[in-house]
Amino acid sequence: MANKLVREMGLPEPIAAIFAARNIITAKDALSLTEFELMELLDVGLKEVSSAIDHISKMASPPPQTGLSLMEQHIHHEQLGGHLPTRLKGLDEALCGGIPFGVLTELVGPAGIGKTQFCLKLSVLASLPSSFGGLDGQVVYIDVEFKFSSKRLIEIGAKSFPQVFSMKGMAQEMAGRILVLRPHSLSEFTESLQQIKVSLLTQQVKLLVIDSMAALASGESEQGVPTQNSLGWHISFLKSVAEFSRVPIVVTNQVRSQSSDETCLYTFQGGRSKDTNDASRYDSHLVAALGIHWAHSVTIRLILESKSGHSEIINFCR
Repeated sequence: MANKLVREMGLPEPIAAIFAARNIITAKDALSLTEFELMELLDVGLKEVSSAIDHISKMASPPPQTGLSLMEQHIHHEQLGGHLPTRLKGLDEALCGGIPFGVLTELVGPAGIGKTQFCLKLSVLASLPSSFGGLDGQVVYIDVEFKFSSKRLIEIGAKSFPQVFSMKGMAQEMAGRILVLRPHSLSEFTESLQQIKVSLLTQQVKLLVIDSMAALASGESEQGVPTQNSLGWHISFLKSVAEFSRVPIVVTNQVRSQSSDETCLYTFQGGRSKDTNDASRYDSHLVAALGIHWAHSVTIRLILESKSGHSEIINFCR
């Protein structure tokens, strides 16, 4: 709305001509100046300036909406958005169909729990031909920790979909649909996002994976940049791209040590404290990294744990 042209807003012709002559082209140009600055620049009276600014403000502002209409739009987008099925029956049922489009889904768990393997499986599913239940699209895989393995990807695909990967050249074609980016810093990650923005918004990409966001942020923290502050732009960018492109975005997150006054929720958070009357306290804890600001930015958080030697998704928050 801010870039809407002043000449297209229906102002009286004499006033519109003066705005154009003074190089005030967009609503942003006009509204960035005070009324007195406009009076001096345009050489017109306060009444004319106030009337013009009032008209431009009304034309540039989005129409008011009720809470009900916003809720109905959200439900409509959810219905149109769809899901990327994980082929894990219990998880797909809990998520009403799979990883939802248009939001951020986070995988949290300790190292070696299988977060990367899960992301590789989702990459296979997103690039799989639609006739076999896939999204038949491209995948952008941002591999921060250099854990992406083409060999492992094909092994997962061949085991899960032998009828597809047994076709001549299909394994190479599927692998060719996955673009792997390996930024070494948060600034390089920013550049990577800018490069893939057009592909995301034009529906060429069907899945974006970031493995892992915490690794990027930890590098900035070591240089003295506060983690949450350094991620502010990236959080806004990812949420807006997810919403407008309706692409599922999956981000892995590491775990960190928990302070003694925080509450434990998951069994990977350590052993019980000496105070047996307080079941929520632990001597040594682990919690999801990146802090509360990031936690409020993700729509779905999947918690991975190891039980009896097997990885399980033991909880999810929405």
